[in-house]
Amino acid sequence: MSDLAREKSRLHAVERCRQRGIVIPTFAEMRDPSRVDPAIRRALPSIDMQALDARNLFRITWHNDPGSGGFGPVNALEIPAELSGVPVPIVGLVGKHFPTGAHKVGAAFGCLVPRLVSGEFDPTTQRAVWPSTGNYCRGGAFDSALLGCQALAILPEGMSRERFEWLAAVGAEIIATPGSESNVKEIFDACWEIRKTRPDAVIFNQFDEFGNYLWHWAVTGPAAEEVFRSLAGSRGRLAAWVGATGSAGTLAAGDYLKDAFPGCTITVAEALQCPTLLSAGFGTHRIEGIGDKHVPWIHNARNTDLVAAIDDEAAMRLLRLFNEPAGHALLRRRGVPESTVARLPLLGISSICNLLASIKTARHYELGADDVVLTCFTDSVELYRTRLAELSVERGPYDERHAEVDFERRLLGVTTDHLRELTHPERKAIHNLKYFTWVEQQGKTVEELDALWSPGFWRDLQGRLPEWDEAITAFNRETGVLDTIKRGASG
Repeated sequence: MSDLAREKSRLHAVERCRQRGIVIPTFAEMRDPSRVDPAIRRALPSIDMQALDARNLFRITWHNDPGSGGFGPVNALEIPAELSGVPVPIVGLVGKHFPTGAHKVGAAFGCLVPRLVSGEFDPTTQRAVWPSTGNYCRGGAFDSALLGCQALAILPEGMSRERFEWLAAVGAEIIATPGSESNVKEIFDACWEIRKTRPDAVIFNQFDEFGNYLWHWAVTGPAAEEVFRSLAGSRGRLAAWVGATGSAGTLAAGDYLKDAFPGCTITVAEALQCPTLLSAGFGTHRIEGIGDKHVPWIHNARNTDLVAAIDDEAAMRLLRLFNEPAGHALLRRRGVPESTVARLPLLGISSICNLLASIKTARHYELGADDVVLTCFTDSVELYRTRLAELSVERGPYDERHAEVDFERRLLGVTTDHLRELTHPERKAIHNLKYFTWVEQQGKTVEELDALWSPGFWRDLQGRLPEWDEAITAFNRETGVLDTIKRGASG
């Protein structure tokens, strides 16, 4: 794109935001909402978090208070030893309290907004394309609607019905590709077809967009640090960050935490039925939201310490244990605090996968009560009610016997099988797997691939964040919307 074309697109974006009264938050404001202008903070409690209101851009943060509608501490849930079977506190950041009910709305923001404010995407003439296995395209459609852009969502036809229904409700165009969670290549194939047939389309591919990485590095990482410092005490040690491979976005939070807490390790979880990182394996699985059969371009493989493969049957059984009345009754009898039992519906299927990988990590490293394991509870059961109904039809009612077996085997019985602590050559082997997707299929070069192996590449990338925030601030100043809001509030 020429400088002239870029400036024209940027002016279109400025005018669109001026007409619609849109103020765009900076990464610093999403990380620390106390930086948000008081006039905007005062307005938020009267706005439904799921409404297609541009002010909800400021709710793309881990700090939403679901009670007041304002901001508060980072939303997190600690899993006690009575439930996990290990003495180490396992704490997950809760994604349900984002707009759309999942943190992917932030990753989508990180991909879209830097291009919008720089003139690389014109919301008046171009369509934003969101390839995903579910939550990312929902987040992208939501951000697009708030910013006045047309959205096209690409996701496998086998994903939960809740995802398709939500996308239709916000007016996104939908392309359903063959397969289910593990059929990511089919999504990429659809993107190539769109490039040939839709000249107005701009593809925001979460698997290779560094905005995804940087949003999690800048926002999720500090949120995790805040949670750790609030509970660790004087003797606490941050032992590990655990994240599913997915698009590798949340693994960027691990990079942040490793810098802040030397000795912190990073565990990457994937499905046992598709153990790409563990053994270059492939297959189909039911842990919706974690993707596989390739290594994401934005995965900093050199920083990964442990790979844990999780049986999707365990995740599906625990989905029932955590949500069926018989499951809750059993957990109460086994001493799990009521305050924890009541909040277990905050964990969707991939969140349960992260919990199980956290337990494996704790057992592998023999962690104790003075250690802390942090992870991410990406979304909640609200996106999987149809899966629960399907399980009930397929397997019958869930009773006390099922609950007892699942609790003993799938939680207390977690072992360190299907797990590998990586050596340096094994990390390089995972990195090299990127070649077959990204160089052979997606147009990257070997030189670009080699650059990703260098720690300096990632440090330089992280150093771009201040520039992005300066560009957002300048864009808002040019629209003049924030000044108008402040004048209205003072009047």
